[in-house]
Amino acid sequence: MTDATDDSLRPDGPHDGLHDGLHVDDSFHVFDTTLRDGAQREGINLTVADKLTIARHLDDFGVGFIEGGWPGANPRDTEFFQRAAEEIDFRHAQLVAFGATRKAGVRAEDDPQVAALLDSGAPVITLVAKSHDRHVELALRTTLDENLAMVRDTVAYLRGRGRRVFVDCEHFFDGYRANPDYALSVVRAAHEAGADVVVLCDTNGGMLPAQVEAVVRAVLDGTGARLGIHAQDDTGCAVANTLAAVDGGATHVQCTANGYGERVGNANLFPVVAALELKYGRTVLPAGALTEMTRISHAIAEVVNLTPSTHQPYVGVSAFAHKAGLHASAIKVDPDLYQHIDPERVGNTMRMLVSDMAGRASIELKGKELGVELGDDRALVGRVVERVKERELAGYTYEAADASFELLLRQEVEGGARRYYRVESWRAIAEDRPDGTHANEATVKLWAKGERIVATAEGNGPVDALDRALRVALERIYPQLAELELVDYKVRILEGRLGTGSITRVLVSTSDGRSEWSTVGVAENVIAASWQALDDAYAYGLRRAGVEPQE
Repeated sequence: MTDATDDSLRPDGPHDGLHDGLHVDDSFHVFDTTLRDGAQREGINLTVADKLTIARHLDDFGVGFIEGGWPGANPRDTEFFQRAAEEIDFRHAQLVAFGATRKAGVRAEDDPQVAALLDSGAPVITLVAKSHDRHVELALRTTLDENLAMVRDTVAYLRGRGRRVFVDCEHFFDGYRANPDYALSVVRAAHEAGADVVVLCDTNGGMLPAQVEAVVRAVLDGTGARLGIHAQDDTGCAVANTLAAVDGGATHVQCTANGYGERVGNANLFPVVAALELKYGRTVLPAGALTEMTRISHAIAEVVNLTPSTHQPYVGVSAFAHKAGLHASAIKVDPDLYQHIDPERVGNTMRMLVSDMAGRASIELKGKELGVELGDDRALVGRVVERVKERELAGYTYEAADASFELLLRQEVEGGARRYYRVESWRAIAEDRPDGTHANEATVKLWAKGERIVATAEGNGPVDALDRALRVALERIYPQLAELELVDYKVRILEGRLGTGSITRVLVSTSDGRSEWSTVGVAENVIAASWQALDDAYAYGLRRAGVEPQE
């Protein structure tokens, strides 16, 4: 699958920087602030060890700059810079310390927080500066002229101490709208004092792409400074605003992994970089790094203990998932017809979803994905399509339960289910005791390898008790079951058809230590639905292990 680059999308033609495998040309910056701005997202609380791990992932990805935090502002960030210098051998990125300009009325060389920036040892320092006149007077409580002096003095002092300096103009776009002359004077002050890049920040996240591009062009024409962009996502436009700034002449983009950040987040690093590489034709990462993007995104999500967004562009598991029968028919002919790039270019894969919207092409492609050859048997494919639609009408969902679908598909292909055991009966009991404690017990009666087995077990709940009882009954005959572990369990109550009646759908995720699979069960109560999902989970696990059924 090819992905031709459209030269008309490039803001200034092909990028002339070349990779040497370890270095990206300095004419365009990918600057990551996950460890500082991204860490301000609600629900994220990074330890120093977490920050070190994420820094390694970002360096592996090949970003040019990693903003590690605000040394001196808190002990954790101070420790991070100390340990990063000792423990990480950065191959691609430079570490950046973040801080503020000197305080009003204090010399830069006498300001303790400016000293902490130098003490961090970071080769690059980002200074936040006020560029909105109202913020200067109300938040800093100083004069407009003193604020300009604070910018000039701090930049010049840090440059004199051998540091590269970037300046983040906080609330720039709002400030430019309120008082363009003053906002421009802040940019000029930073640029003339020696700042390598002046970053225009949409701190409140209220801008739109056309506005951003127009302002960036105007500031570039009016100051001659090298400009960067820092966009928050409050209008849902942070990625678009970042690319609009590039269209306007910015050559420095500040982003966070997976769009983490305060309120609704920041410009997402991964779609920004993918757009620059694949749509604009810019070389902004080391050779081959883009194919690691999905892995890096998910790895960072694991470190911050947030579930990876399934619908995130480029890297989400649903980014190249196809459900509609019309799409599947076209993709069977040529994947380019319904995919804007080859998913392998960003380390992702195409997936076919099976649902009541599925047609023949969906089933055929899904069978191929699962390694089940359907050949030209149109009757077989038709039976599978109808069975899927009937069962989804009853409440099953196969797009979220690939293992259950594969069992259904193989049952049709092989002319019947492979039975590892035959269930005579099962029951689960939940007992409330007078002292406030609870007991859960399950009993299963089944036949396996010609013998009748009765097993009873207790558990933390009735479903756990059923799982344990089934293992007690079968692990002697099928020792492979000892490797299986239930890793997720979801219940959904579906609308019933008869007054207050309802049905329950259960999704179970199971792992054998090497991979995971999901199964589904549907019944009038949660225990029966759970039993179905468990039954499928064990049948699939045993089949994966190459076990032949004893029944």
